Amino acid sequence: MAGPLLEVRDLVKHFPAGRGRSVKAVNNVSFDIARGEALALVGESGSGKTTVGRCLLRLLEPTAGAIRFEGTDVHTMTPAAFRPLRRRIQLVFQEPYDSLNPRMRIATLVGEPLRQVGDVPAARRPAQVLDVLRMVGFDASVLDKYPHQLSAGAQQRVGLARALVTRPDLVVLDEPTSALDVSVRAEILNLLMDLRERLGLSYLFISHDLTAVRRVCNRVAIMYLGKIVETGETEQIFEQPLHPYSRALLSSVLYPDPTRKLPRFLLSGEIPSPIDLPAGCHLHQRCPWATPACQQAYPPLDVLRPGRSVACFRGREMAQAEGRPV
Repeated sequence: MAGPLLEVRDLVKHFPAGRGRSVKAVNNVSFDIARGEALALVGESGSGKTTVGRCLLRLLEPTAGAIRFEGTDVHTMTPAAFRPLRRRIQLVFQEPYDSLNPRMRIATLVGEPLRQVGDVPAARRPAQVLDVLRMVGFDASVLDKYPHQLSAGAQQRVGLARALVTRPDLVVLDEPTSALDVSVRAEILNLLMDLRERLGLSYLFISHDLTAVRRVCNRVAIMYLGKIVETGETEQIFEQPLHPYSRALLSSVLYPDPTRKLPRFLLSGEIPSPIDLPAGCHLHQRCPWATPACQQAYPPLDVLRPGRSVACFRGREMAQAEGRPV
């Protein structure tokens, strides 16, 4: 049986903050992504999810840990050795307009990655560019346009085409719909789902948009202050969140059905600084479930069953109290 496409083990990324201190952005994060799977990395701003995505692409160099793509540790590769893999791991940015050079026409923007990877002959590049633009819903008339001539949704489709032109296996989607209005957001999500099915793509879907996550992703990993606190299949997480942070996060979701009542779960206080993290569980000062043990040690990510984990000393207790299988 083939292994996962991507394996992340004990990933750490700290940023110097002066006076011997550091911003602990990512702390011992581990997860896998299978071929054809969409994994959501969810959390509030400052949780570390975008930093994880940028480490995967080596836009940031990890402080420690392993990132294995098809079994090869990309963290230990030289930049020259990593270059052939770069075309297979691509990124779609959050702000479509800011990620597109306003002085370049769309044909040049989408074709630029082909010139960078250098494994597609120049004579074949225009056809490959047009093919991927058609794949995301354009025709040849867009080739000579500039980004400012397109709507925000069309700009994001250009960004998606640019990521797909090298025919990657894994696409990191960093808040791909947050800058779009609701109707355009739905179009982009439908397109992402269609492309994953047609091309067999794998996604790391970084988002705080929980309705988008539920629509697109197979599995969810929830982050809080640089750590994954819960993982599971998407419907399991939404129907039975076990970590108190997950419950608070999901209780804020707005559903289109006005008759659906959501159980409220509130945390107290403010998020601690990632420079000065509290001892024990990082959530214990805000958590209504906290016990004295939570102040002493950080709970391990407890595997309840394959694919379902929670980093909470009371996670199993709460699952049993609800009387539903996890």
